[in-house]
This record gives sequence, C-alpha cells and structure tokens, in this order.
Amino acid sequence: MLSCKALSVTYSCMLTAGAVVLSYRQRSRQTPYGRYVRHFGAWKPVPAKLAWLVQELPSFFVPLLLWATAGETSVIGRTLLLALFCGHYFQRSFIYALLTKGRPSPFFIVVSAVIFCTVNGLFQGSYMLFCAQYDEAWLTDIRLILGLTLFFLGMAINIHSDHILRNLRQTGEVVYKIPRGGLFEYVSGANFFGEIIEWFGYAIATWSLPAFSFAFFTMCSIGPRAFHHHRFYLQKFEDYPRARKALIPFII
Repeated sequence: MLSCKALSVTYSCMLTAGAVVLSYRQRSRQTPYGRYVRHFGAWKPVPAKLAWLVQELPSFFVPLLLWATAGETSVIGRTLLLALFCGHYFQRSFIYALLTKGRPSPFFIVVSAVIFCTVNGLFQGSYMLFCAQYDEAWLTDIRLILGLTLFFLGMAINIHSDHILRNLRQTGEVVYKIPRGGLFEYVSGANFFGEIIEWFGYAIATWSLPAFSFAFFTMCSIGPRAFHHHRFYLQKFEDYPRARKALIPFII
C-alpha cells in the first residue's frame, strides 16, 4: 500500500497534469456547458437544478462518509479543516442548486463532474483524516488564520456574485444582461475569482499538497471561463464597461 506521502504526491501530480491539459484545451474552445452549449448529443440535457445537485454531491458525501468511519483522527483536521471543504459543497449542492436559474447541462458534463468530485472528495477527505497532522499550535498559526480569512472572503464573493447573476433575469428568461454591483464592477468573472480565492485560502489553511493542487486545478478550470465570458460581454454589448478586467481586479 502506498504511504500517505506517496498518495499525496501521486494525486497532486495527476491534478496538476489535468489542470495544465484542461487550461490548454480551453485556450481554443470553451467548455460546452451554459451559454457555450451548441448541441446536447444523443442524451437529453440535464435540468440545471438537478445537474448541480448530482454533480457536486459526491464532494460533500464522500468526505462525510469517511469522517463517519474514520475513528480517532486529527481533531483540527477532522472538525475544522475538512468541515470547510464539506461546507463549500453543501452550499453548492443544496443551496446553489436549489436557487439556480441556469441552463440545462449536457449529460456527459454531469457524468464527468460526478466522477471528478467523487475522486477528489475521496482523496481530499482521506488526506485530511488519515494523513494530515495538526497540533494545538496550528490554531494560532498565521497560515491557518490567513487561509481561513481568504476562504471565507472568497466564499462571500462567490455567493454574492452568484446572487447578482441569478437575479439578472426572471424565471424562464434566456436573454443575457450586463452584471453590475459587487466585484462585477471590476471583473467579468467575479464569481470565478471568488471561488479561486476560496480554494487557495483552503490550501493555505491546510498547508497540504493535495489542497494546493486542487486550488491550481480550480484556477485552470474556471479561470479561462472568466476570459471567455469577458470576450462574450464585449462582443455582445456595445456599452459594456471597458475598464473591467476579466478575472483579477485592475490586473487581467
């Protein structure tokens, strides 16, 4: 059986390699979900609420099941840090999914997300429960304090930005409008920026290689989408604010 260190390095390399490939592919074409879907193929599209519930749920339930069967583990890793991971996916699975007014998703996108969330939930949960070790001094460590601050700041930006996007249109509307308010005054992908900050905050708080690799994967996965959205808005709206950046305020 592989040691914790070997598992950590192996999975992190897999995530990093996947992130690089995904980022490279998205330079030339958008991931086909949401506004970029051209056709749904042979399978019927999955309604947005159901899609978000099903595809995000494994990242909540898999670590939870591991926690329930783990026995004696690191108290800080089990009760605080893993709770951050599960808390994000609880919000995405049960709150965001219930409220979303998004477009249906292609079946293969949902299946791919389910597989990734299952594997990632298994590895992130296993590492926090069985490999990571934190003593009481970690509660006052600057890395934990900074990480928690960034995590909750990013989550707040992400949730508030989703709220703005959700309320741009009435139920049943399919027209696109310019998002305004919050960080959307500065970037086109405020929701993506918030989630990236959130996961890098988690990586700092846990100070673990798998978490940093997942944060990098998230950035490579949704970061390019912010640039695609920015280009979409500039092409569609003549009055779109030209001072806005795509992803990072005042920078890019």
